[in-house]
Amino acid sequence: MPAMLREGAGFPRSLLLTLAVIAGVSVANLYYNQPLLEMLRAELHTTTLEANHIALYTQGGYALGLFFIIPLADLVSRRRIVLVNFSVLVLSLLAIAAARDIRTIHLFSFLTGLCSVMPHIFIPFAAQYSRPADKARNVGIILSGLLSGILASRVVSGAVGEVLGWREMYCIAAGLMVLSALVILRVLPDTPRNFTGGYGALMRSLATLFSRYAALRLHALRAALAFGSFMCFWASLAFKMAGAPFHAGSDVVGLLGLCGIAGAVTASHVGVYIPRYGVRRLSAVGALLQLAAWGLFGAGAGSYAAIVAGIVLIDIGMQGIQLCNQAPLFELEPQASNRINTLFMSIYFIGGAFGTLLSGLAWSRWGWPGVVAAGAVLAFGSLLTTLTPKRPQQ
Repeated sequence: MPAMLREGAGFPRSLLLTLAVIAGVSVANLYYNQPLLEMLRAELHTTTLEANHIALYTQGGYALGLFFIIPLADLVSRRRIVLVNFSVLVLSLLAIAAARDIRTIHLFSFLTGLCSVMPHIFIPFAAQYSRPADKARNVGIILSGLLSGILASRVVSGAVGEVLGWREMYCIAAGLMVLSALVILRVLPDTPRNFTGGYGALMRSLATLFSRYAALRLHALRAALAFGSFMCFWASLAFKMAGAPFHAGSDVVGLLGLCGIAGAVTASHVGVYIPRYGVRRLSAVGALLQLAAWGLFGAGAGSYAAIVAGIVLIDIGMQGIQLCNQAPLFELEPQASNRINTLFMSIYFIGGAFGTLLSGLAWSRWGWPGVVAAGAVLAFGSLLTTLTPKRPQQ
């Protein structure tokens, strides 16, 4: 049965690990498409740009879901929000599996992204009820679950796509949403709401929080540029690997996702180093790692070794930047943790959607060198934010 929680009194380990797993299963819906884009393009007889837009619409939907759905966790039952979203996901994933044209897939990919935001209900939930000394660690554990889901999604979808087909992958995803809903119904407790007022007042408070905290604006921009750089790579990798000299299928693209496991491991440990080294220094290291990755992607465009090494670096860099910029924000105003997380993650995924769009345009016009240039520019933009004059909590 759901446990009773008190703010700041501690978060049960079993519940934390369960939510970490469900966070991974939920966010996986955004990334199943990446190894399958070339397969989808070929079967539906469409262009690489339109296939790339599957990932773009998914990321865009996710950004809007973060902005309009996550704040509700301060107003109504978290459990109700999660269950409604899982129900919609079952329908949208099955609709993609049955789709016969690219426009239908675009529409339901957007809806899938919109309703896959559950991890960002769990993260501020864990932060609010954890003991202060455990807050960064517990946020890191759920974030590690989320990142593991991203990695596993690419491997699983690549393998399932190669053996069974992309439609079957989306049917499996719908089944996982049913199982997740049943688990949430059993373990997730109802908690007191953090906001008194209506939805309109709740949404207006987002503007107040955004204008009040300079650290929120800066941290979100820095992380968004890093995530845009990361997504720039993954949005075009399937097209790159399908051509010479690799001629690889979706299974290989999926397996390359395993190289990012270092990023998931990093996320569970970065939190303890934030007080020692500071957000700016850790962010600068993350951006430099991303730039090094793009150097490898450009110089070693025909080498598996360079691609693998670059994936490790870009993943560690991006995950480190996300956690070290996100975790300190929960200290700004604990009672508004869902709304602060909403603002951070909405901007973060707008950055991801922009990186995806930029990647598709660069690939269509200049091929892989264009993608490398676009990704490096975004990583450099993230680095530039650490060179601004130092202010409190940067």
